[in-house]
Amino acid sequence: MVAADSEGENAPGVRQGDLGLRVHWCVLPFRVLLVLTSHRGIQVRTPSCLTPQSCHGALVLAAGTWSGQVLVFDIPAKGPNIVLSEELAGHQTPVTDIATESAQGQDCVVDMVTADDSGLLCVWRSGPEFTLLTCIPGFGVPCPSVQLWQGIIAAGYGNGQIRLYEATTGTLHVQINAHARAICALDLAPEMGKLLSAAEDTFVHIWKLSRSPESGYIEATPLL
Repeated sequence: MVAADSEGENAPGVRQGDLGLRVHWCVLPFRVLLVLTSHRGIQVRTPSCLTPQSCHGALVLAAGTWSGQVLVFDIPAKGPNIVLSEELAGHQTPVTDIATESAQGQDCVVDMVTADDSGLLCVWRSGPEFTLLTCIPGFGVPCPSVQLWQGIIAAGYGNGQIRLYEATTGTLHVQINAHARAICALDLAPEMGKLLSAAEDTFVHIWKLSRSPESGYIEATPLL
């Protein structure tokens, strides 16, 4: 386990209920990590290990912060020596969500999208260092959840909208008034191209994502 914690267990002025805890499983080729983030810092636990597989690129863990920075950590094949390697500056407000997928046609290269409280989306590509590909401006509404699928960004917003963008260009393809209240989370079944949205209106919807073979435009069909 490694912890990034500047104040320790007895941080002054921080109550247990104010920690804003988020938990996420990160499945890497050679190990599974349980990542816990809060106002006090980041903890990475290794509940199990997997058989190592060949990968010629660096494997990293990215975590967003309240200041808008995205912290990138190098992940070793084994052991607790997780090292901060980069601090990505693209956001001016707290980072709300991060999504990744393998870059199309490029082994061990990852596309990553980060979202923040203003609705700004930043698209990055991994390499020796992460490169900012494009920024998609916000419109004053938080973006609590994002997903990436075949170069498509699905972003869920605080006004109940889902917007689908081309990741490399930031072009808006689809805008859906999906919910009556703020979207809490999006989830994706990548093999099926199905997107699930859940919101404060207590409804859950499922959408089928596809690309038009004629125009190349993104389409979203409601299933539920």
